[in-house]
Amino acid sequence: MAKSPQDEHPNKAFGWAARDSSGLLSPFHFCRRENGGDDVSIKVLYCGVCHSDLHLLKNDWGVTDYPIVPGHEIVGVVTSVGNNVNKFKVGDQVGVGVIVGSCKSCQNCEQNLENYCPKLIYTYNGHSYDGAKTYGGYSDSIVVDQHFVLRFPDNLPLDAGAPLLCAGITIYSPMKYYGMTESGKHLGVVGLGGLGHVAVKFGKAFGLKVTVISTSPRKKEEAIDRLGADAFVVSSDPAQLKAAMGTMDYIIDTVSAIHALAPLLGLLKLNGKLVTVGLPNKPLELPVAAIVLGRKMVGGSNFGGLKETQEMLDFCGKHNITAEIELIRMDDINTAIERLEKSDVRYRFVIDIGNSFK
Repeated sequence: MAKSPQDEHPNKAFGWAARDSSGLLSPFHFCRRENGGDDVSIKVLYCGVCHSDLHLLKNDWGVTDYPIVPGHEIVGVVTSVGNNVNKFKVGDQVGVGVIVGSCKSCQNCEQNLENYCPKLIYTYNGHSYDGAKTYGGYSDSIVVDQHFVLRFPDNLPLDAGAPLLCAGITIYSPMKYYGMTESGKHLGVVGLGGLGHVAVKFGKAFGLKVTVISTSPRKKEEAIDRLGADAFVVSSDPAQLKAAMGTMDYIIDTVSAIHALAPLLGLLKLNGKLVTVGLPNKPLELPVAAIVLGRKMVGGSNFGGLKETQEMLDFCGKHNITAEIELIRMDDINTAIERLEKSDVRYRFVIDIGNSFK
């Protein structure tokens, strides 16, 4: 007989969980494991609300194992460390992202690509090697193997920095891998949401010309005046698309809704690259002729490995890059999830865990 969440481990913890596909969150008592030799125990201070939290809360992908405590954009302070831990000490500011475990021995892990490990362990809605469920950052504490804990730059605010643990690395990793970092080149960013607005900031930090491509004309002023984009194209306006044809070296597509790729490929120059990081729930049509005739590339990427995530955080510390956030208390989470479903957030909700559970 499977153990209940209260009996799986000895240390009591508290968070908010969903019990079914309604996605409604409510207070939840559960347990964390004891701090082992390689573990870091963390008091959670802030946790970002990712769009994937919404999908998993409502079982949109058919893989949710209820009860679920979401949250994989976690920032907090170290409260204890194991005997084998030498990278962190009590009082350090740290972060935890999308995964908390991997096999550490496969080819992907050996190349610091733990995010592609076939045995990776997700921060929540997964199972540890002892069989216990993993619960995320919508909670007061978490215990994580030191390999999957990240140093958080001292100069970045913890609340606005939290979304970097998923949104930030999801943008940074493909930009680095696909060479979308050459100063002076032209980057198109499709979608100005939680991922897209970070892409604009990274693009400008890398010295790129950045054009936002959006269906919402109302976002133009925000994109240019607040986020620093150089130009704005309304993707539903044929005249604007025509004027921008063949002008971009790279496009990073952050949209998870069903949308056409042909117009985006048309915006690329010869040898241009279109990289998608969104996860539409149905296949997109890929116009092969546009790729062949323009020697263009279509690629994809998920979040990055631990080494690259640390590199990303250090890059953000150097360039003062954070997310644009709306800070909420845990009591407001169900309203925030409803708003997120309607894209009514600029640009990331972050839960003030430290002040919600006093």
